[in-house]
Amino acid sequence: MPHTGKVAHQLEDFLKLAQFTTSDSIIVFSGAGMSAESGISTFRDKGGLWEKHPIEEVATPEAWQRDPQKVLGFYNMRRQQLLSVSPNEGHQIIAELEKEFSLKVITQNIDDLHERAGSTEVLHLHGELRMARSSVDEELVYPIEGWELKIGDLCDKGSQLRPHVVWFGEMVPALEEAIKQLEDCGLMIVIGSSLQVYPAASLVQMVPPSCPVVLIDPEPMFVQGSAPYFQIRSGASEGLNLISSVLKHFNKAN
Repeated sequence: MPHTGKVAHQLEDFLKLAQFTTSDSIIVFSGAGMSAESGISTFRDKGGLWEKHPIEEVATPEAWQRDPQKVLGFYNMRRQQLLSVSPNEGHQIIAELEKEFSLKVITQNIDDLHERAGSTEVLHLHGELRMARSSVDEELVYPIEGWELKIGDLCDKGSQLRPHVVWFGEMVPALEEAIKQLEDCGLMIVIGSSLQVYPAASLVQMVPPSCPVVLIDPEPMFVQGSAPYFQIRSGASEGLNLISSVLKHFNKAN
């Protein structure tokens, strides 16, 4: 990212103007771009997962009813990939910032890279890839040992286990908790999200009107709503390095 020093000064001025303080609650809202640097395939990029695996075949309740074996195979493949990668520098920076600030993560991602990096306050909007749940009782959730979930793996009520993910057309149970967390948000950092998947993307519009929003994405973005926003045109780790240095400077100044 060119002119890093200039961008850092602009970000610092933006946060000062928004009256951000280091005691404010920080929410990190992460999307697929957050994990891309770890080698996790994204859905919308050229050659991404949706090009190879149409949504209607692997990520809807209807697909599950029609061909559960195919759906399980798709998520088994994703689980294998997840177990072969590690948290990237951006994940590590977020975990380190949690030690100094009141910081929570709300993620659209179903991987566990935030947790493996050391983050302890992580809310998964769309479920968790390394968990399975009952197909008749969504309250029955189980960890998956290894990468494979098979036909014949049953819950305590005797029904087939399915991936613990939110499919297209399903409700987002964690959305209510996410909205609650945003009530006292003093800074929102959006990383690697296209802000195109609803209702999750609407969270950016639910922060308090005076809450500053910082976007990290190499492509130009626009935020609807009244909150002031600032964009860092970079990848996740590079942008988080810059934010980290600015926040730590704030900490020393207070």
